[in-house]
Amino acid sequence: TQASASSSFSFKRLIPLLVLVAGLVVFFALGLHRYISFEVLRDNREALLNWVQQNGLLAALMYMAIYAIAVAFSLPGGLVLSITGGFLFGTLLGSLYIVVGATVGATALFIIAKSALGDFLRAKAGPWLQKMEEGFRENALSYLLVLRLVPLFPFFVVNLVPAFLGVPLSTYVIGTFFGIIPGVFVFASVGAGLGSIFDKGESFSAAGILTPQIMIALIGLAVLALIPVVYKKIKARSA
Repeated sequence: TQASASSSFSFKRLIPLLVLVAGLVVFFALGLHRYISFEVLRDNREALLNWVQQNGLLAALMYMAIYAIAVAFSLPGGLVLSITGGFLFGTLLGSLYIVVGATVGATALFIIAKSALGDFLRAKAGPWLQKMEEGFRENALSYLLVLRLVPLFPFFVVNLVPAFLGVPLSTYVIGTFFGIIPGVFVFASVGAGLGSIFDKGESFSAAGILTPQIMIALIGLAVLALIPVVYKKIKARSA
């Protein structure tokens, strides 16, 4: 009930969320955002590739940990980190490490947001959120796959919204893991070919990565993910 949700809301439950906010502030205060760029990657290319070659498993674990922390703290530079994964580890391994790191980080943020604010916001929002929650929960996996497949919304927004709509943790993890694979594969593929661009001395811009053809493919996958939802509605009407 609303009273119980309000009474259970406490400052202690907000501590993990405050830690994430503090981490974001420290990140910018220390100027760490300046190190997440393609220029830095180009200038330190040889040292990074040598270190990865000498420390295969450790390098992979460190990369996934950095990616997970970046996602959990909603730090900027996710696109650069994704392309870096392909650059350092190749398309296939890079895709795997990105997906694992992103899923772990997104899951941590989901758990923190859900435990800190989920019940409180649902109690305060009123019946309109409850209706939205019922619809989202009924088709949670399909909706999550669509949100993950089509990059219309910032990644951190898609991480947070399901936490406030009562999506089960298992559904969230499955939808996140599989939903981001196509987009991640595209970015890792671009990263795997980044070395040739650096060799030519050309500058690299991520602006043209999501070409119309790639967007059409991602939208097509999103439409496929919506088929179960459409089927349910048609079946309910016929019944």
